Amino acid sequence: MKYKWNYQPPTPTEREAAKALSRELGISPVLCRLLQERGIMTAVEARRFFRPQLNELHDPFLMNDMEKAVERLNKAMGRKERILVYGDYDVDGTTAVSLVYKFLQQFYSNIDYYIPDRYEEGYGVSKKGVDYAYDTGVRLVIVLDCGIKAVEEIAYAKAKGIDFIICDHHVPDEEMPSAVAILNPKRFDSTYPYEHLSGCGVGFKFMQAFAMNNGIEFHQLTPFLDLVAVSIASDIVPIMGENRILAYHGLRQLNINPSIGLKAIIDVCGLTDREITMSDIVFKIGPRINASGRIQNGKEAVDLLIEKDFSAALQKSNRINRYNEARKDLDKCMTEEANKIVDHLSDLSERRSIVIFNEAWHKGVIGIVASRLTEIYYRPAVVLTRTGDLATGSARSVSGFDVYRAIENCRDLLENFGGHTYAAGLSMKVENVAEFSRRFEEYVTDHILPEQRSATIDIDAQIDFRDITPKFFFDLKKFNPFGPDNHKPIFATLNVYDYGTSKVVGRGQEHIKLELVDNKSNNVMNGIAFGQSSQVRFIKSKQSFNICYTIEENTHKRGEVQLQIEDIKPNRNS
Repeated sequence: MKYKWNYQPPTPTEREAAKALSRELGISPVLCRLLQERGIMTAVEARRFFRPQLNELHDPFLMNDMEKAVERLNKAMGRKERILVYGDYDVDGTTAVSLVYKFLQQFYSNIDYYIPDRYEEGYGVSKKGVDYAYDTGVRLVIVLDCGIKAVEEIAYAKAKGIDFIICDHHVPDEEMPSAVAILNPKRFDSTYPYEHLSGCGVGFKFMQAFAMNNGIEFHQLTPFLDLVAVSIASDIVPIMGENRILAYHGLRQLNINPSIGLKAIIDVCGLTDREITMSDIVFKIGPRINASGRIQNGKEAVDLLIEKDFSAALQKSNRINRYNEARKDLDKCMTEEANKIVDHLSDLSERRSIVIFNEAWHKGVIGIVASRLTEIYYRPAVVLTRTGDLATGSARSVSGFDVYRAIENCRDLLENFGGHTYAAGLSMKVENVAEFSRRFEEYVTDHILPEQRSATIDIDAQIDFRDITPKFFFDLKKFNPFGPDNHKPIFATLNVYDYGTSKVVGRGQEHIKLELVDNKSNNVMNGIAFGQSSQVRFIKSKQSFNICYTIEENTHKRGEVQLQIEDIKPNRNS
């Protein structure tokens, strides 16, 4: 993919402000400029950013309906009612169910959990799930990471004498379900100061409120923060504000003393004795938890995450690891098929979106395929398959474009839909697919901005190799955890040369292992450029070139810095 580099040099005023902050903090002006880009202007704010404190979490009772939710939970426990913890089958849903179930189980035994089957029941609250609750004597359902659109299903439950507490973070419709309490920071009438919590994060706030109301010390909640960190990383929610505090302390928990289930996953991933980052969760831990719901049933992920015996957890972790291997094979095969369909679209060059439908595709992997298409063709993508009489699918988007709004604009054609700015799920009658494709394309064409139609790399700072000192890297690591709204900084260095030792590596010879110098220092910098082996001939030509990259710790040589090269461009002036 060809990237456009976007770099806005700091103004003289911004440079002076960064230097002033640098003198106060004792860190590089380059890093102080990155703080200012994140809205952090003072030394006090910077210290809070670098060392987030749990006592800075918002009061959970600021959330609409929190008092009602705690009161109803207390009443259920006082009356010894059976409680069902119900959640979505993805990482956010299964971690949320695991957190709430495990925490409450310490104080109450008449409790069960339920994850709907992706294939038999689909997303969210199902009538089958309500029937299960009724048949097992449940009087209260706590639903996590879904439920905000389950108007009919919750009315059906109410008629059976079952109350619901909804803990969700998806955008609601105008009509909300008739639940006892709806905890959702995205409510249109929200009184909560932070709207970007994950579904598991909303569940954590509920348990925090329950603990406060019942005199339970906060330290009894901190062991569950590893689950919150996994949900935040996997659901790709912003990592600023309250999410930064939760992710920061959740990562510490994950590294120092993870729960038995997560420890087993860490072991299977080969991450033992390594510092686990948000990136490790996104690419290794999260996909394995997700694979359970994609290939088999998400309940198996909860079974693992609540397991108390390590040897049993390891067996379960190995099983979901096999699901992940099966998921990879399906993903590869379906992506190849999808690429063939897209390549044969006669109007591809004119289209601003991609909508494809294949009745035979595996429902559990279509979201991943949509992500792949978005990366390859840099357009909002919707991938659909057939489930019974309906076409069901997933949508993914490009940076800055709200795919949820695009789908909402076609709601009269849909049976169901829900999601976020960059990812959504939807279902429709098969006969509506062609009209949906036309209308979705029309909306995207009318609303997508020119800068959203090509892949762009935003450069945070232009530096020389001499700037990359051990102290610079040490201070840069304080910006962790990285994610949306606090992305890993991308640096550019101009006029670099191959030291003479760069080479192609990898099983398929697809990567380049680089050793580079620039003309301003004697530093030889190690780098890795994944999937960019086509550039090696130019790199070895002894001409200078420009690179943009993130700065990483070399996992093979602890303490040594390695550049992860995002893109390489010839230096036009050489």
